[in-house]
Amino acid sequence: MAERKTRSDCTVGTFEKKNGLPPGTIRNKDGRDTRSDKLIGTIRREAGKRK
Repeated sequence: MAERKTRSDCTVGTFEKKNGLPPGTIRNKDGRDTRSDKLIGTIRREAGKRK
């Protein structure tokens, strides 16, 4: 069974908890850990601009 895509209004903190990841797993481009209240949709939008 296929896994569903994570909702874009989910926060980084919630995503890490839901998937059993330690805090600070998701990092910014410069290597610092991403704020836990940042939205997944914002991260996707930023990644799209870099291409």
